Amino acid sequence: MTKALKYRIYPNKKQEQKLLSDIELCRCLYNVALEQRIISYKQSRKSISCYDQIKQLPELKESFPEYKSVHSQTQQDVLRRLDKSFKAFFGRIKKGEKAGFPHFKGRDFYNSICYPQSGFKIKGNKLHLSKIGNIKIKLHRFIKGTIKTCLIIKESNQWYACFSSEIENKEIENRPIKTAIGIDLGLASFATLSNGEKIDNPRWFRGSEEKLARQQRRLSRKKKGSNNRTKQKEKLVKIHHKIKNQRKDFSHKLSRRLVNEYDLIAYEDLPVKNMIKNRYLAKSISDVSWNGFCQMLRYKSAERGAYALPVSPRNTSQICSNCGEIVEKALWTRRHKCNKCGLDMDRDENASLNILRLGIEEYRRNYGNQRLGSLLNGADYEPRSLFHLGNG
Repeated sequence: MTKALKYRIYPNKKQEQKLLSDIELCRCLYNVALEQRIISYKQSRKSISCYDQIKQLPELKESFPEYKSVHSQTQQDVLRRLDKSFKAFFGRIKKGEKAGFPHFKGRDFYNSICYPQSGFKIKGNKLHLSKIGNIKIKLHRFIKGTIKTCLIIKESNQWYACFSSEIENKEIENRPIKTAIGIDLGLASFATLSNGEKIDNPRWFRGSEEKLARQQRRLSRKKKGSNNRTKQKEKLVKIHHKIKNQRKDFSHKLSRRLVNEYDLIAYEDLPVKNMIKNRYLAKSISDVSWNGFCQMLRYKSAERGAYALPVSPRNTSQICSNCGEIVEKALWTRRHKCNKCGLDMDRDENASLNILRLGIEEYRRNYGNQRLGSLLNGADYEPRSLFHLGNG
């Protein structure tokens, strides 16, 4: 199993200048390699392979001596990164999706360098990078397994080291499923759980909109290319970086709590890419970051021996969780009222109970009844949440 770990690093001014210089050189190398591929195809209708471009790196260093100060494997990784972009481009064409040809990287769109195999080493509370030196690192958690790669990233005015660690695939002892929960994701509330709990939507971006608008107006008044414009842009980037960190912190804490408390977690597999095409809801959907939260649920559950299962969101709000009757309702109707059985409850709570049922059915299809334990008897749940369990 491969796991990524992110740590804050604190380079001094000299080291920061060297890192920025290496990133800029790697960005230029990326753009030159992309241009070479485009020209080659236009002239001979043949593409240059990644291996052919890597073989040309020694010649590049002879013509441009500044590249001798950049670790050789870091330069190779730049060309592999470009190759991945082309493979993804051709993959999208085969699938009939919007192609998106690889584009040249501007200064604001290339902010990392990678040491794929060597050139880095952790010594106590220092990270040693080849041709840069020892950088202070805050190791807030232990690194398990064997470190394979080191990615240095600049986000706003902060620097981070991301390590890819390979952990031995030991058999994870899956927990008996004694507790389960269904999660209905939404905008009014971030999530509604099948036990009736509602998680408030923090709306981090909405809360900072006025501040962002004010800083954006100030930026628009600055002369392009001036130092004042650069400083103002950094202020704007810091606000966006803070919002991003707030979202991730919220998702990390909530996903950790749910994984610790429940053995099976069922959640909606929402088509977010299609949903954000709605111009009225796009900003709110982007702000709530459902995909990031669900991704955290999946990998944290796998580490703990629990199960996080995506289910289809189709009709989860329309089906009565007590009797299974279809009760059609508009999006603005916030109460579920069933004319057949008389159930009257919150629309989202009804949906979360249906999601829980679908999650248990999904588990049974994949794993059978093993490890379901007391869940088969519905000992920990209200009867209305289990109306289909007997059918498998």
